[in-house]
Amino acid sequence: MKKQEIKNYSFFYKNGLTLVFITLTIFSLLGQAYSGWKEHNKELAEEHSHELKFSEYLTTGHFIEATFENWESEFLQMAMYVILTVKLRQLGSSESKKLGEKEEVDREPKPHADAPWPVKKGGFILTLYKNSLSLAFIILFFISFALHAYGSLANYNVEQKLKGLPTETMSEFIVGSKLWFESFQNWQSEFLSVAAIVFLSIYLRQYGSPESKPVDAPNWETD
Repeated sequence: MKKQEIKNYSFFYKNGLTLVFITLTIFSLLGQAYSGWKEHNKELAEEHSHELKFSEYLTTGHFIEATFENWESEFLQMAMYVILTVKLRQLGSSESKKLGEKEEVDREPKPHADAPWPVKKGGFILTLYKNSLSLAFIILFFISFALHAYGSLANYNVEQKLKGLPTETMSEFIVGSKLWFESFQNWQSEFLSVAAIVFLSIYLRQYGSPESKPVDAPNWETD
């Protein structure tokens, strides 16, 4: 499709997938925040502590932990998926590159009129750009992990204070089991979901989806 032809479509048609998922994310986050606020205040009431306003709750470890614990695992999943699909293959899966063949994504970038500016710049900038998708997910993973750790520690120390027990520092907390239990229980579910779509896309189909092979494609065919 030519650049001029793209302009004929509406903004939503051109960006609908991103817009819908961002809307769903905001809706889900608001739902999580409101229900988490109610649940946290119930826990505080049980410990005979004062309840929090909704605005106060948004800065608590309870909310920060719950939010970034999930984001962390999603970004790790996507980083691993992007990196591993460069070299690894799965016969018959729509999520895999073809066996023994070079594909369009494997060709070296060449500067042209519509190429992104890093391609035209070349050198170190181009090297970074060639790996920018995986780097972005890795950075987002580490940011989310750090915020998850911060929120989890803050929430843990609040619970400890309510029980009259000693609190922990970050160095003590990060070598303990709580943070890693929270992380591993999310990581394994993300890796399982990727394994499921890689394997199931060999045998199952979804008409019209780019995540599926054509309905009449043989199971062994790797798109």
